[in-house]
Amino acid sequence: MKLARSAALAAVFTALSAGTALADWPADRPIELVVAFAPGGGTDIMLRALAPFIEAELGATIAVMNRPGASGEIAYTALSQAEPDGYTVSSLNTPGFLTMQIGRTLGYDPKALCPIARVVEDPGTFVVQAGSDITSLADLVAKAKAAPGAVSVATTGLGTDEHMAMLQLEKAAGIDLTAIPFEGANEAKTALLGGHVQVIGLNVGEAMSSDPGSFKVLAQFAEQRSTLAPDLATAVEQGFDVIMSSERGMAARCDVPEEIRARLSAAVEKALADPAFLDVAAKQGLPLAYQSGADWTAAMPARLARFEEIFKLVEEDK
Repeated sequence: MKLARSAALAAVFTALSAGTALADWPADRPIELVVAFAPGGGTDIMLRALAPFIEAELGATIAVMNRPGASGEIAYTALSQAEPDGYTVSSLNTPGFLTMQIGRTLGYDPKALCPIARVVEDPGTFVVQAGSDITSLADLVAKAKAAPGAVSVATTGLGTDEHMAMLQLEKAAGIDLTAIPFEGANEAKTALLGGHVQVIGLNVGEAMSSDPGSFKVLAQFAEQRSTLAPDLATAVEQGFDVIMSSERGMAARCDVPEEIRARLSAAVEKALADPAFLDVAAKQGLPLAYQSGADWTAAMPARLARFEEIFKLVEEDK
């Protein structure tokens, strides 16, 4: 009887503690927002632009922390190891979050992380120096055929959208390119300008906000031309079947109390409807494409199957 009474009291105290924590969230300390890539890239820009509006909706303070590396795995591992109290959230990017699940041992369980919302879907591009003799994908393919493996492409890691676009182009054109990983778009730009790589993968939003005097964009990997780059031809229009984009949003641990995750999701949705944020997004070149966490989660299995097929096709050619 004493043991049963003690267990019951412990359960009551646990429930009361959880209720108190829920009632205090998120006013008693800052929320840490972990960004999986280096400062200055598309993900970092998006979340730093969005954070003040989420703060206003929640009455919270958000500290943005960059934890780049391993195509996002370092950030996702940090999130999985954080307390499930709603005070740690992270960026979530596909295809990287999905492709790292293909034939790779991870430091975290992907099923333990739940999307809060998708914010952006941004088609990929390939970019070269403004003075490069490569002016189209056809030029890039010709150079790669003349010297297999000699053309280097900067990406933000294995299985990221830039890398997946490169694999598709290799398959479509029958060429061999060399991927060089970096921790973020800014590092890739620096490498390109320094002549350390010949091509970099950026997203349309990143490419269109880059200095046109320094960079030249070869193609966008969208099914239809992005409204951010209506004059830029797609890869398909240039004769190469390459379609790839970066989806960017936010995630939390799945065992964070449902009420907290719901409040986070609602805050993101309200922020994305705020005219002031829409103005900021337009100035930053953010191609907004909101999806709820549930809808984004439901779409991921089909995306994962497509990415598995891309890897499979490339492996068959080796």
